[in-house]
Amino acid sequence: MTPGRPVPPPLAKPVTMDTSSGRPGTLAAAYGATSPDSGLVPLTIARRTPTPDDVEIAIEFCGLCHSDVHATRGEWRVPPYPLVPGHEIVGRVTRVGSAVEDFAPGDRVGVGCMVDSCRECESCLEGLEQYCERGNVGTYGAADPRHGDEITQGGYSTSVVVDRRFVLRVPDALDPAAAAPLLCAGITTYSPLRYFDVEEGDSVGVVGLGGLGHMAVKIAKAMGAEVTVFTTSESKFEAARELGADHVVLSKDAEAMEAANRSIDVIIDTVAAPHDLNPYFRTLRLDGALFQLGLPADDMPPVSPGLLIRRRLAYAGSLIGGIEETQEMLDFCAEHGVASDIEMVAAGDLNAAYDRMVAGDVKYRFVLDTATLQEPAERADA
Repeated sequence: MTPGRPVPPPLAKPVTMDTSSGRPGTLAAAYGATSPDSGLVPLTIARRTPTPDDVEIAIEFCGLCHSDVHATRGEWRVPPYPLVPGHEIVGRVTRVGSAVEDFAPGDRVGVGCMVDSCRECESCLEGLEQYCERGNVGTYGAADPRHGDEITQGGYSTSVVVDRRFVLRVPDALDPAAAAPLLCAGITTYSPLRYFDVEEGDSVGVVGLGGLGHMAVKIAKAMGAEVTVFTTSESKFEAARELGADHVVLSKDAEAMEAANRSIDVIIDTVAAPHDLNPYFRTLRLDGALFQLGLPADDMPPVSPGLLIRRRLAYAGSLIGGIEETQEMLDFCAEHGVASDIEMVAAGDLNAAYDRMVAGDVKYRFVLDTATLQEPAERADA
């Protein structure tokens, strides 16, 4: 536990199972799912003993991402259970391997959406580990071939062990709890804005004002852009302006959308439900681009090729960011005072927080305080 934070009494008796694997390492208290409909329950998991290249981290905070909900409930695929989610991790280094020179005990560090990659393919060599041609190793629910194909477990826990190449330095200027969502929501929106070379005077549109959208607004403004938020709800107008948006457009108002015609250089679309993109393409200028960040479970309405052709528009996707770019994002946010707007959550309230995320009742990201986790049991569940 982090010094200075009280250790609360146990929340519930952890689920325990007799494991005979004898896997070396330490035990960590955690919350995770044991089936698609189990909800999140107390668990005890085993963390490996650090290898020469590893960094052991005592987790202080972990952001809650909507993808955690999909993963634990088996809505994308049936994952290996038990499954501990969480890929927005901030904590303090407790131990380092003999080959680690860039981190030391006491350093505040972060871990994002991946903990390894092949390190050999063209994408990895270019610092684009998220696009690893052999598939990156996700922070949770992924086989880790360098460590006996163990299944990775995420940040809803008291500790984690990660290869030094996938550990990030969290600048002192950032509040550690508010920095946690930057490791997913922050880099996911920063990366396409950097790819498009957004700079002062550019016009950026943001579709949706949730966890991703609010970060897109803040980062684009910090880059010097003029920001327009597109929303289906008039109730979001004031919130968008509070975040720094210069303009707010009600996207279901045809006249308002027509008035925005040819006014935007790049759009960051964060909506994860099926929606018609054609009205947004009409707001783009010549050589504009729309980056799709939300991943709807169902098919999207068709895009009109004519809209793309007549203005030489690009329709692109973007996946988080590489390790070097994620560090660049953290440093940028520290320099410009950018962080996520968060609501702290105790371990016992995680299931309620999941339900609130599904209902859109969060402004804008939940963050788990791991000081509210119970002490680990004597045996590991995973």
